[in-house]
Amino acid sequence: MSKESISKIYLVLEKIEYIEEIVKEAGSITRALEDVVTKRPAILMHLTAIAEQFNKLKIEKATHILEAFDVEDIKGIYDVRTYIAHDYEGVNLAIIEWIIRNGLPKFKTLCQSVIARHTTV
Repeated sequence: MSKESISKIYLVLEKIEYIEEIVKEAGSITRALEDVVTKRPAILMHLTAIAEQFNKLKIEKATHILEAFDVEDIKGIYDVRTYIAHDYEGVNLAIIEWIIRNGLPKFKTLCQSVIARHTTV
C-alpha cells in the first residue's frame, strides 16, 4: 500500500471526525444542517472532500484500498458530491442527514480497518 494512497484514507477519517464534531457542537444533525452560515456549509464541504479522496483512489487504481469499501457506497458519496457541487442550494438535507447518520459511521469503521491493516503490515 503506498503512503500516498493510505494518506487519503487518513484524510477521509479526519473529515468524518470533523463532521462528527460539528454535529456534536450543534447538538444534533438537524440543528447542524439548519445552520446555513457555518455548520451546513462546513459539513457539505467535508462530504465533498471525502468523495474527492475516493475519486483520487479510483484514478490511482488503488484497488487494494478500494476493495474494502462497497462500490455502491463509493458511487453514492461521489454522486452526493456532484449534487452538492452543481445544485448547492437544492441539496436534499434528508439525504445528507441519512449519510451522516448511516453512511459515515460505516465509512469510518472501514477506514479504521484499512488503516489498522496498513499499520500492521
